Amino acid sequence: MAAPKLVLRDITMIYPARRGQAITAIDRLSLQVQEREIVSIVGPSGCGKSTLLRLVAGLIRPTSGEILLDGRRVEGPGADRGMVFQSYTLFPWLTVQGNVEFGLRIRGVGAEERREIARRYIELVGLVGFEHAYPKELSGGMMQRVAIARVLANDPEVLLMDEPFGALDAQTRSLMQELLLQVWEKTRKTILFVTHDIDEAIFLGDRVYVMTARPGRIKEEIPVSLPRPRTLEVTTAEPFMAIKRRVLSLIREEIGKQS
Repeated sequence: MAAPKLVLRDITMIYPARRGQAITAIDRLSLQVQEREIVSIVGPSGCGKSTLLRLVAGLIRPTSGEILLDGRRVEGPGADRGMVFQSYTLFPWLTVQGNVEFGLRIRGVGAEERREIARRYIELVGLVGFEHAYPKELSGGMMQRVAIARVLANDPEVLLMDEPFGALDAQTRSLMQELLLQVWEKTRKTILFVTHDIDEAIFLGDRVYVMTARPGRIKEEIPVSLPRPRTLEVTTAEPFMAIKRRVLSLIREEIGKQS
């Protein structure tokens, strides 16, 4: 097997003392993500899932351990990682086209090339015809499509997704999950996806890592051997349900420890 794309090795994250007590969010956590793989992270509320993504993004630094991307140590934010958040992070004063072009403009990409790259990714996420719309004119699902297009336009090595569909209604969320898989089929980007939704984690992922209650560790790694390309029909099949039962059991064990 080829060397992993992303490696987290013995990561511990301790937040400074608040009211006299430090908080260990993550404790000696290790995981790997292969090239072009979608890996999902699930676990009880407060287990450190979002902290984990912030560490990989370089927004915060671990207390100990190391994070390697293509064998290079992650020391801070970089263009090789792109992040999509749950909250809508578009610039309200820019159009769809302007938002998708934003990172390219900051990097000094020429206007004609910017327009062409933005056009390509706007088409990829199904927003042709909305190039000149502003965020306030878009639905939640459409805004997240723009956010995904904006990240992809910068061509990151790894796409980090922090519950990006968590604020959407159930129907829109399902549509966005299918859209993400369609985008992945065309781009084959490496994706690390954090979610509290077990069905979503299994439906999207090649593997699911289940975290323990805080301090977050890896409780179990579960392979998802469902064929690709996937449609939502797979979520009612017995192989899917068997994986779901296992993940539910693991998370319930951890919730039980908290009560």
